[in-house]
Amino acid sequence: MNIVLIAVILLGVIGGVSAIILYIVARQFKIVEDVRIDQVEELLPAANCGGCGYPGCRGFAEACVKADSLSGLNCPVGGDKVMAAVATFLGKTVMASAPKVAVVRCNGSCLNRKRTNIYDGAGNCAVESSLYAGDTDCSYGCLGHGDCVVSCAFDAMRMNPDTLLPEVIEEKCTACGACVRACPKFIIELRKKGPRSRRIYVDCVNKDNGSIARSACDVACISCAKCQKICPFDAISISNNLAYIDYNMCRLCRKCVDVCPTSAIKEVNFPLKKKSEEVAAE
Repeated sequence: MNIVLIAVILLGVIGGVSAIILYIVARQFKIVEDVRIDQVEELLPAANCGGCGYPGCRGFAEACVKADSLSGLNCPVGGDKVMAAVATFLGKTVMASAPKVAVVRCNGSCLNRKRTNIYDGAGNCAVESSLYAGDTDCSYGCLGHGDCVVSCAFDAMRMNPDTLLPEVIEEKCTACGACVRACPKFIIELRKKGPRSRRIYVDCVNKDNGSIARSACDVACISCAKCQKICPFDAISISNNLAYIDYNMCRLCRKCVDVCPTSAIKEVNFPLKKKSEEVAAE
């Protein structure tokens, strides 16, 4: 018999046996994926930012389909509108979540926090943070290289050329948390936007003793506890020489703002106080 013919027959037999084996293996290990995952993914904004806590919109869609309840699941980019659409499609209920926004908890500008040395390394916060405390006496403050700005996929952050601090563009911020994860100093936090986008928070993360913190930065929190004592809603706690305002308990009365001796408490989007109120506060 012709050698070529024998080779062709042999290869055909080997191919047929291999195909049968592959078919059996494929049937044995077949994974049936819920078709609803694709449909839920189409309802999502396709930002793939990871702000939901899952690896992209696909992972979040899978979590929504498999979950018994959508409680605890939230798409920060799409917000309540997208989550309502997902809930309607899956026939599940979802609780409306308060919108959040990123805040930079450092007011150590060049005027408030003097530079005491010169950093001559790579212009990157993560690199500088791994090498030393920073170029000021405050080892907790912003390093000013803009890792958070680079990490933002929505162009919602920028570096202020005068203060050398990052600023959040509230209208663009989706509270995805990318900037929070990018900051090696942990000075960026996601907080509730608040009614009419008004919010109050301690604009400092310095945990040093009051005198040390004040010598490093003019507007540092010195843990004097005046804000805690005057708050009628028990929204302020002090831990590790640093005051913190719980946005779930704060009622935006602004009493803490008036008594802070270093102006370390920041109020956002509030109207100017009337003159009579200022006199009463004095």
